[in-house]
Amino acid sequence: MTISTGDTLPEATLLKVGDSGPETVSLGALTKGRKVVLFAVPGAYTPTCSSAHVPSFIRTKAEFDAKGVDEIICVSVNDPFVMKAWGEATGAAEAGLTMLGDPEGAFTKAIGMDFDAPPAGLIGRSKRYAMAVEDGRVTVLHVEQSPGTCEATAGESLLAEI
Repeated sequence: MTISTGDTLPEATLLKVGDSGPETVSLGALTKGRKVVLFAVPGAYTPTCSSAHVPSFIRTKAEFDAKGVDEIICVSVNDPFVMKAWGEATGAAEAGLTMLGDPEGAFTKAIGMDFDAPPAGLIGRSKRYAMAVEDGRVTVLHVEQSPGTCEATAGESLLAEI
């Protein structure tokens, strides 16, 4: 089943690199009583993700803050070390975006957003999407039809609906 507007996010454990190494992050705890933006990319360091998707949320971070968004979270089916390095390389970390890994793709599969693109070497990855979440419930959801496109899921597109 693919997640839809109005659905509650399933409980999931994602990973980040903390001061002492990898740390688990409960998605339920992260979204409880909060307004967050969650966007996912097919892969860290991939062209569209690095040149369009992440930069769109860096550009719009202050506008999301002004609309009461508590946190902007980027999720990818990558390990937390890659997500930390990618966040530093793109400026996402400096801009205040949270970079979380879903290394086994468990959360991605649970919400029906997994896909494979063997010609590009992407197996068990996430579709490109962006969602607004309030207290764990999806209020706005945008999904790209093509993983190489970042239009409906860009920060500006999601911002326009919040």
